[in-house]
Amino acid sequence: MLVSTLLFLAGVLLVQQLPTLPAAEWLAAGAVIAGLMAWRRFWRGLFFMMGVLWAVLFAMNRLSDRLPQSLEGIDIPVKGIIADLPEQDEKRARFDFVVADSARDLPSKIKLSWYYPKHEIKAGQHWSFTVKLKRPHGNLNPGAFDYERWLFTEGIGATGYVRNSPAPVLLSDEPAWHSISAGRQLIIDRLSQQLGDSQSVALVKALAIGDGSSIPQEQWEVFRKTGTLHLMVISGSHIGLIAGLVYFVVLRCWAWTNLLAWPPQRVAALSALVAGSLYSALAGFSVPTQRAVVMLAIFMAAIVLQRNTHSFNTLAVALFAVLLLDPSAVLSAGFWLSFLAVAVIVYAVGGRLGRPGYLEGVIKINWATTVALSPLSLLFFQQISLIAPLANLIAVPVVSFLAVPLSLLVVITVFVLPALAGKLFFLVDAVLQGLWWILNELAAAPLSVINHAQPPLWTLCFAVPGVLVMLAPAGMPARWLGLIMFLPLAYTESERLESDGFRMTLLDVGQGLSAVVQTSRHVLVFDTGAKFSGQSDMGQSVLLPFLRQQGVEKIDSLIISHGDNDHIGGAESLLAGIETEQVLTSVPQQLSGHSPVACAAGQSWQWDGVTFMVLSPRSPGFVSENDNSCVLRIQSDKGSVLLTGDIEATAESWLVETYGEQLKTDVLIAAHHGSKTSSILTFLQSVQPDYVLIPAGYRNQFGFPHQSVLKRYQDIKAEWLNVAEQGAIFVDAGKESLAVHTMRTTASRYWNNH
Repeated sequence: MLVSTLLFLAGVLLVQQLPTLPAAEWLAAGAVIAGLMAWRRFWRGLFFMMGVLWAVLFAMNRLSDRLPQSLEGIDIPVKGIIADLPEQDEKRARFDFVVADSARDLPSKIKLSWYYPKHEIKAGQHWSFTVKLKRPHGNLNPGAFDYERWLFTEGIGATGYVRNSPAPVLLSDEPAWHSISAGRQLIIDRLSQQLGDSQSVALVKALAIGDGSSIPQEQWEVFRKTGTLHLMVISGSHIGLIAGLVYFVVLRCWAWTNLLAWPPQRVAALSALVAGSLYSALAGFSVPTQRAVVMLAIFMAAIVLQRNTHSFNTLAVALFAVLLLDPSAVLSAGFWLSFLAVAVIVYAVGGRLGRPGYLEGVIKINWATTVALSPLSLLFFQQISLIAPLANLIAVPVVSFLAVPLSLLVVITVFVLPALAGKLFFLVDAVLQGLWWILNELAAAPLSVINHAQPPLWTLCFAVPGVLVMLAPAGMPARWLGLIMFLPLAYTESERLESDGFRMTLLDVGQGLSAVVQTSRHVLVFDTGAKFSGQSDMGQSVLLPFLRQQGVEKIDSLIISHGDNDHIGGAESLLAGIETEQVLTSVPQQLSGHSPVACAAGQSWQWDGVTFMVLSPRSPGFVSENDNSCVLRIQSDKGSVLLTGDIEATAESWLVETYGEQLKTDVLIAAHHGSKTSSILTFLQSVQPDYVLIPAGYRNQFGFPHQSVLKRYQDIKAEWLNVAEQGAIFVDAGKESLAVHTMRTTASRYWNNH
């Protein structure tokens, strides 16, 4: 069963590498091949082909449930149900919405934002909205979160927002009795009502019902650094713990009643399965809990039927069931981390002579999972927590045997005995506050986390066998040789540029600007995109992941062109996350804590045979803040780039008068995102770019780039590319000639190109 399941998984994985899904005739040919394999009883090949066919059919069905392009940007009346727990802050509520009725052919599930709602939003409510939608679209950058992939895995066919006119109408506040989401909402409301909204209440919600939306970003960062993220949401270990506790209690109590007509083992097994399933339902049946419930069902069925089961076969059945239910689960990091963690524990602990004591067993499991999951941590997150074994040695028993049981008791008693719930919460609060202090101290330790460039996939071909060797039974000689097989992970470096070349990446930060320029030994960042809230900005979500993916450890110069949010918003997160040698900006007062230098025309320097020159602002400055943007020209023998910030006609005219033919550049970053107040014809004629790259957001509210501006680009015979349509755009001036390519044409998958 294990080999067949792995072949099925391989078929599913193959499909996820495709830039486009195969046509119907290829699907038919695959079905014929599968039929021939079944006829010839070539079972292993059949399972691989079944994985391919099932993944393709699933993807086709899900992609067919997307918003038609003709319905983008128009008002559409719709009725439906709030599908899950909403995310709310002071400005907006975000929630999944299951469409029940609409005048148009809409996807079955959409994600909506409601700005400044006048009514409290809760899961299970029935609403009538007027919405404005767009097709699934997200920023596409190397190393960063692929929002379009996430929307695909969640089955969301459109995103948009609720119009406040006409006014939304609450049709019903009574959820269906069987609604899991409504039940979770009821628990959250009661906890908040009885216990308030403290830091510990947020953790109780996470541990009891899998809702981590109230946990602040600072706490998630500590959990990430200490490798304890898996403990702060409902995971397979929590479900196993609760099921085991129920099994033990029911077994003893039922045996004590002496009702022999029902064997105690069978009653206990069924009770444990019910308890584990209910607890998984509280978490919304996430991938880790799906795997845990399937494995629990197999183990308990073996007890009921009095059959022996092999742990790896049980894990294989769970894996096969999850893939049948949703093959897109393989696109989630949680899928790989959860299954691999269980497999490693079975491999490292199971089938060994002698049974270790509790402390020895916990240490061994922590060591095994830390070693085994480190390659995946590098692949998915570009970092490894060095203190994870120690942190988990402390946190696992505290969370498993104290925090989780007490949190569940709080949830139960808050409905039946509110006074007792308050006393129990006092205990939970003390436990969680103590654990938080320990984890916070560990996270602050020097070298608690190692950041490293994302390794290529081929390095896993060495790392995985290395894990098996290192965790082999003690009788195997030279297990330390497995460590050598980890070396490709550690010594993988990004391609080094030639001495007189450079690479510029215009990142896709929506309606904003951020570019990274790399020479052979230096890095410059020009602008940092927007800040959306205290927990979300483009520096954190796009720039830092990209720099880590590139193996960048230090920024030599950060240039902030001017003070608009869409250019400076991510600066603080970037400066906090990576060492930066110099900050150059036209608004030094906004970055006073980082010893900034005011940019001015005439500043210049050379890195590795590449010349950097600031062309503007002039002294004295312009009236408009946009016109005072730092303008940077980059020149080498291989090509040139002109970064213009948000300058408009006045500054462009001054640049033409001051520099004339010296403005000629191969690649121009469109001024002010392609607004009609910029890119005047005389400026474009002086620059004479071969390419114009436009940093604009998808279907942005300003209508950038303006059609009249695009017409001017065509008039000067420049090829223009927009990050909204192409994702990140790469300019390589490192070989014989300058080359431009885009993320969507070189690295996208079928969910990005539909």
